Amino acid sequence: MDNDHSIIKSDYESMIQQRAERVFKTMAERSTPEEMTRLRAAFELAREAHAPQKRKTGEPYIFHPIAVATIAAEEMMLEADAVIACFLHDVVEDTPYTVEDIRQRFGDTVAYLVKVVTKKPTREYELSKQLDNYRQLLDSMQYDIRAILVKLADRLHNMRTLASMKPEKQMKIAGETDYFYAPLANRLGLYNIKMELENLSFRFRCPDEYEEISELIARHVETNRENLDTFRHEIEDLLKEAGIKARVVVGFRRPFSLWRKMKKYGDDFNHLKYRHFLEIIFDETATSVSEKEMAMKIYCILTSRFKEKHCSMSNYIDSPKENGYQSIHVKLLPDFGRWQEVHISSIGMTRQSQLGCVAGRSAPNIQFWIEKFRKVLRDTLSHPGHDARYMEDIITAFYNDDIQVFTPTGEKVILPQNSTVLDFAYEVHTALGDHAKYARINGRLDPVTTSLRRGDVVEIFTDTDVHPEPDWEYYAHTYKAKKAIRRYRESLPTPLYCRCEECNPIPGEEVIGIRSRGENGDITVHKRDCRKAISLASSFGDDVRSVDFTADETLYPVTLSVRAVDRHHLLIDLADCITNTLNLCMESFNTKLERNIVVCSIRFGVHSYSELKTIMNHISAIDGVDEVKRLDE
Repeated sequence: MDNDHSIIKSDYESMIQQRAERVFKTMAERSTPEEMTRLRAAFELAREAHAPQKRKTGEPYIFHPIAVATIAAEEMMLEADAVIACFLHDVVEDTPYTVEDIRQRFGDTVAYLVKVVTKKPTREYELSKQLDNYRQLLDSMQYDIRAILVKLADRLHNMRTLASMKPEKQMKIAGETDYFYAPLANRLGLYNIKMELENLSFRFRCPDEYEEISELIARHVETNRENLDTFRHEIEDLLKEAGIKARVVVGFRRPFSLWRKMKKYGDDFNHLKYRHFLEIIFDETATSVSEKEMAMKIYCILTSRFKEKHCSMSNYIDSPKENGYQSIHVKLLPDFGRWQEVHISSIGMTRQSQLGCVAGRSAPNIQFWIEKFRKVLRDTLSHPGHDARYMEDIITAFYNDDIQVFTPTGEKVILPQNSTVLDFAYEVHTALGDHAKYARINGRLDPVTTSLRRGDVVEIFTDTDVHPEPDWEYYAHTYKAKKAIRRYRESLPTPLYCRCEECNPIPGEEVIGIRSRGENGDITVHKRDCRKAISLASSFGDDVRSVDFTADETLYPVTLSVRAVDRHHLLIDLADCITNTLNLCMESFNTKLERNIVVCSIRFGVHSYSELKTIMNHISAIDGVDEVKRLDE
């Protein structure tokens, strides 16, 4: 038995060394001799520190740091300090070594990276273990983006080996990945890593759905193989005849991408459009023209042979996505009669979409990505009183796919997908958002809550009497807009009382207060004849309170029903009385005519009950009006 154990141990030692040498071989191509010495020293320290530990699979724990370093070296093409940090990323958290030990041996940069990816002791959490870890990572992005890249490499290997975990642990880790790490990888331009994280998360969160969609994809691949091969070969021949060096590949969308589309559009798998695409990747070094010119040349060749779907061309070269993705997209109709999505990009563009923020591995490129995040991070991380809403703000600000819209002067504004006119206004200037009254989108009149689409031209019209309304935060998607709306709403005087939502009292009516039985003990104002108030008072008499519910600048919405005999100019007289005589702003004015009897429903805001009675008296005095009553009752 001891002999068998020694054989297994010997095999493990050999595997450990082989896997580490793979990292060293990769790094030797872009590292100095001094960096290689430090890389080997980091590996030896990690091997020594983790020697007593095992993974859930029973393998030596050192397999994990080596795998993380391999991902960083081969797939993310990170430089030496980041790969050293990958070897050491769990040493401080899981062994007696400290950050100071790492600093003395490997310098400040490696120590900082290891410190960022090391979880805080449980007793030090401010919000929760997960939220504090997210915040610690995001805070590091203001100074050095590599800490997040190390963490993404760590998370990717954990997801690849998640099958060994218990189901509840799988759900926790997969949920974190889908919520935080996959969108983060997308925003950093690491498309391949983002896609793999999404699909691994989906596989462990929803294994049945994942398996079902995977089987449908396999059938789809087989069913369409012949037609797509024919289409691909025809494109290859066209490009070869034109002397263009390129390769054409068919890409099938992954289960998570298709599942998300099914949820978004309410379609089943068989009715989803564009479950696959053809990608044309040309060699930009084999031509003397620019990448855009070559992409457009290929586009012209294709559209001369195949019919192009109207308005299907998208130019992501001139207007890259926020994660750096560039390409020309177009939909073409081959001879087998079904629209096909085609992407045209260079080798360099493809590499950029895979490596994003680390493409080129240059300091200016890294700094460029840091600057892209720093402004919003500074706002969110310096804002006092972080709570669970903090992460929602960050997710909204960074991790959605983005759209580009334009001011009337052609200035580009980048916003998260599904943003509204309010988001646009606040992105341009806070004052523009605070007083936005309406907008023109591509020349069309629209309210400020309207959702925007890529390429929209938006013109905002303001009014100094307009201010953020209570429901604006619901329509806002960017952190900047939400923060400004909250700031304004929080600056308003806090009402002394809550209003009953059933009887809707207004100042000046006979009212009574009922103290709530919750922890806050808030007082709700009711009309004295309110059914709910009568019930509460009869059951909890000690909670009844006198209240001083007086008028102030607050407007309370009311709806009047006006019944009248129809006549010429009746509606004009009604509108004139409300808007000109009484100077009220109507929210709505609806009419119904039945055999010479008109019933109008008019909604507006009032300050007090006495003001409402004055309005009702004015309307009652209009010729032909028979009855005016308040519908809110």
